[in-house]
Amino acid sequence: MLTPIELPAGLDSTEIPTEIHAMVHGVKQRIEAFQDRWDRPQIELFVAADYLHVYQTMRWVAESQMLNNSRFVEWGCGFAAITWLAAAVGWDSIGIESEPELIRQGEMTLKDWQETLAAIPKAGPTPELVRGNFLPEGSETLADDPTLPSLGHSIESAYASIGLDVEDFGIIYSYPWPGEDDFHEYVFHRYAAYGSVMVLFKGPNEMRVWRKTRGRS
Repeated sequence: MLTPIELPAGLDSTEIPTEIHAMVHGVKQRIEAFQDRWDRPQIELFVAADYLHVYQTMRWVAESQMLNNSRFVEWGCGFAAITWLAAAVGWDSIGIESEPELIRQGEMTLKDWQETLAAIPKAGPTPELVRGNFLPEGSETLADDPTLPSLGHSIESAYASIGLDVEDFGIIYSYPWPGEDDFHEYVFHRYAAYGSVMVLFKGPNEMRVWRKTRGRS
């Protein structure tokens, strides 16, 4: 079953280091410039999360929660901001993305902020980005609606290429499109290991954190 982890009041007002502010500001500027370009088609399935709020949540999870391990995966990493921030809180971070242009943008993020990450005490190793489908094979059968955006990627699941399965990750991050958060939770419930934690960004000022526990679902 999935057990909710209650987030503390005032989490979004906790102090954020200067280097994290600088990184998020820089990435947001690149995203705005990318989305304003008229000479290339827009990537419809990309919307930036509230990176600072996600960072505050992940840092709290890292500091307060028992974790199976420090392996982190972002489902649909886009510009890899969250993947980088996960490394900044100390996790061994991987981002999975199906769009080749977003992989290129994500690699640029990691390169631009590599020295900053290396200077953060207790940061994890340089993150890895993988092109592929973040859904494990067969998980589409858990969807009630075959038109969900997450089902629209005609690319193979990424897990075989990295030699890991969903159950090998202690923390999974997702920013589901409206109407598909239940599906992402079903996939996590089906494939993650007991004790694993899922962090979801639901929208402005709304985070959700789950732990997979034993018991009836």
